Amino acid sequence: MPSLGIENISVFGLPPVAFVTLAADLGCQHISTGLASFDFGVCDYPPYSLRDDAALRREMIAVMRDRGISISLGEGLTIRPGATARDYARDLDLFVELGAERINTVSMDPDFARTCDEFARLTELGVARGLRVTTELAPSLTVNSLPLALEAVRRVGHPEFRLLIDTMHVIRSGSTRADVAALDPDVIDYIQICDASRAPRCASYHEEAMFERMVPGEGELELADLVAVLPADRVYAIEVPQRSEARAGKGPMERLGRCVAAVRRMLAEAHSATP
Repeated sequence: MPSLGIENISVFGLPPVAFVTLAADLGCQHISTGLASFDFGVCDYPPYSLRDDAALRREMIAVMRDRGISISLGEGLTIRPGATARDYARDLDLFVELGAERINTVSMDPDFARTCDEFARLTELGVARGLRVTTELAPSLTVNSLPLALEAVRRVGHPEFRLLIDTMHVIRSGSTRADVAALDPDVIDYIQICDASRAPRCASYHEEAMFERMVPGEGELELADLVAVLPADRVYAIEVPQRSEARAGKGPMERLGRCVAAVRRMLAEAHSATP
């Protein structure tokens, strides 16, 4: 059956130990994280660095162990012009120290061939450390469609390099439920779940994806139908940043609690039938 996670973007920079506690209190099993805080300009949390603060890493590891939480996804490994996957070797070591199961990479390098080469290098580095590797498509990224994402998987050609399916990105990039249903389930390694409207709700796609996604079941993505064709035995990670709700005074427990309840209902209905 699916296990639930909460993605880092959903909590707008909540410090790591508090984030682990939140996920556990909501009955989830996983979180995603980068190695340094990012100022979303939404919540007034203190900055942190898991990269530089060994004591914070030890504290986070202890709390994860005590609360039954794991890092399902290590983030922040972006391929850019002039940078190489080898630049991330130390970060990969730190993700291993933190017990991460997989890492995700995206590309902002417009050169698709180089992007795939760097994905392959990062996969080699990750797999050598026991990490699985995923990539996701998004309209604002180099890999901006499902066909292009599948081509990247083909070019990398490693069984531990697979797709991360973000429900908003997949539908907004032009793919359909039928397109997702046609995928080999083994190519899908991780699922980020949220809802959205069909038409843009913010000035740019990037802004909407970063700050104003919708509670699963409250948008227009026909999400329940999409979930029904996704593999059941994956992490379903809630990626629902809601800046307007946070600025209205709703804390992460209230915001994410609604999402967790909605996803649980949706998954129960989608995967209740047994073969």
